[in-house]
Amino acid sequence: MRGRALHEALNACAGPVGTPVAFVPQEALPAGEAYESFIFNRQQCPVREGLHDFFNGLVWHQFPCTKGRLNQLQAQHIAAHGVGPVRGPLRDALTLFDENGALLRAPAPLWEALLAKRWQALFVDLRPLWAQAQLLLFGHALLEKLVEPRKAITAHVLLVQAQSPGPAELDAWVAATLCPAQLAAKPFAPLPLLGVPGWWPANQTPGFYQDRRVFRSPE
Repeated sequence: MRGRALHEALNACAGPVGTPVAFVPQEALPAGEAYESFIFNRQQCPVREGLHDFFNGLVWHQFPCTKGRLNQLQAQHIAAHGVGPVRGPLRDALTLFDENGALLRAPAPLWEALLAKRWQALFVDLRPLWAQAQLLLFGHALLEKLVEPRKAITAHVLLVQAQSPGPAELDAWVAATLCPAQLAAKPFAPLPLLGVPGWWPANQTPGFYQDRRVFRSPE
């Protein structure tokens, strides 16, 4: 891939099933046209050189159904209401998951502790249960942040209720789950990623989870 423009490299990375969009240079986006609408109407995704759009392209390859569903909901909302000066609750939720989302399949006690922000229980008392959990990153901005890890990096997590799906099945399940009513319910839970057992060596040290700037008490 060395020497290729980013959009060319991403197009060359498509798997055997394919990706629902082709990648094009950012200059292909006409002035004044909404990014999400352009993707939906043309099945083309404009990209800028750099890690942000590089990771976005990789997520399109890994989760084509989910990315397509997010784009569909964005484009439909724009078609009905226009771009507007602010996104509004639905588009805010879509953008949050697209940029910063993650998927977590975990035993019920872990999810309950996460929702309650009981960090000591989640990461220390219930630590052995993380061996039964699966955490997958989705948000491309989140992936970009982890290039230079910081303790405060936080994902917005969606609970996966499907039982042990493969990659394609998981993608289809998430895409089918995302709907305006579900998103309006704010289904995402904040999870400080470097607190997850096995993700950062420092979280084995005493006092790691006492940092209230990161592991905040429930409001």
